[in-house]
Amino acid sequence: MRDSNNNNASGFLWQSFDYPTDTLLPEMKLGYDLKKGLNRFLTSWRSLDDPSRGDYSYKLEPRRLPEFYLFNDDFRVHRSGPWNGVRFSGIPEDKLSYMIYNFFENSEEAAYTFLMTNNSFYSRLKISSSGYLQRLTWTPSSFVWNLFWSSPVNTQCDLYMACGPYSYCDVNTSPMCNCFQGFMPWDKQQWELRKPSGGCIRRTRLSCSGDSFTRMKNMKLPDTTMATVDRSIDVKECEKRCLSDCNCTAFANADIRDGGTGCVIWTGDLEDIRTYHAEGQDLYVRLAA
Repeated sequence: MRDSNNNNASGFLWQSFDYPTDTLLPEMKLGYDLKKGLNRFLTSWRSLDDPSRGDYSYKLEPRRLPEFYLFNDDFRVHRSGPWNGVRFSGIPEDKLSYMIYNFFENSEEAAYTFLMTNNSFYSRLKISSSGYLQRLTWTPSSFVWNLFWSSPVNTQCDLYMACGPYSYCDVNTSPMCNCFQGFMPWDKQQWELRKPSGGCIRRTRLSCSGDSFTRMKNMKLPDTTMATVDRSIDVKECEKRCLSDCNCTAFANADIRDGGTGCVIWTGDLEDIRTYHAEGQDLYVRLAA
């Protein structure tokens, strides 16, 4: 919708792309328009045949390192993980040769978008009435929307805070929740009863002098609520900065492209972490000397 006297191609009073329901189409943006103070998010239908507002929503949480959260009403169900230059560390990777997708973060916006490079193919993101973020694709020969991927993938490890602080979820271990190296269950009895919400605690407290790091591969990075980011330094400088801050508990690259650049530092509990067989990225957790 545009004022009849406004000939500016971008001077809209209102446009439907700013108010998505359950579906994100190519070139739509999901996230914040900081100039307008607008948060574009997905909201599920009540059911497959009832388009009224459902229980689930998919929203970007604005912070130093933004992430998307899947909500059931006001409760967090799943976290996307931060954008690492290639993908969100906690959702499946798109591998469609005919699609380009990206996450933009600057002074005007923080948003995810995608576009098609082949007009013979179609794709859309959808939040289902049952609470799944889905990538659907359509090819000329299929005549039906095909499910390419769905998130959460695993109903246990992908649930928000499936394991407590300083632990990670691994679908290939039993139990699936595991303490970091140098940590032990906060409540051993509850841990053995498969009630891991208390998480893990350090075997030895940090001394803030002579501490080291353990490298954890193929990880979904921790919740970024207590994280800071500096995209101007490399991983070596990031390690030095973490060691110089007695409150620093872990660090990682902000961008995994070209061998890794940028620095993310956590200064609180490390929460909502899982490991992958592939994908994920390196996380360096601080250990006592």
